[in-house]
Amino acid sequence: MTNSTETTPDEPQIISGLRNPERAVRGLAAGTLVLEGITLLLAIQPVRMLGGSTAAVVTVAVTAVVAFLLSGMMGRRWAWHVASALQVVLVGAIALNWAIATVGVIFGLVWIYVLRVRKRILG
Repeated sequence: MTNSTETTPDEPQIISGLRNPERAVRGLAAGTLVLEGITLLLAIQPVRMLGGSTAAVVTVAVTAVVAFLLSGMMGRRWAWHVASALQVVLVGAIALNWAIATVGVIFGLVWIYVLRVRKRILG
């Protein structure tokens, strides 16, 4: 009697049990980037009230737009790298305003989690 979880050499091993694991991971990443973009748009006024310069406000607005654009491009391999770089840019924006860096740290940690889920599901 054979175990039903064993696979033959020519049969691919399903790691996650999802019907379309790549699509699920892309959806997770896209959803995270949309939430990040919304958060950044909502952060414009607090950044202004905390003494943020025009450069800080422009940085927040541009990174929000980039997050929204990337959310639709997660099917491309390079988009994962650009989204990771976006988190680094936000943390590096501490030179402009500490509030931007705080959002960057929070979403940077969330992005690390997304990358770990991607690695676990896709192998």
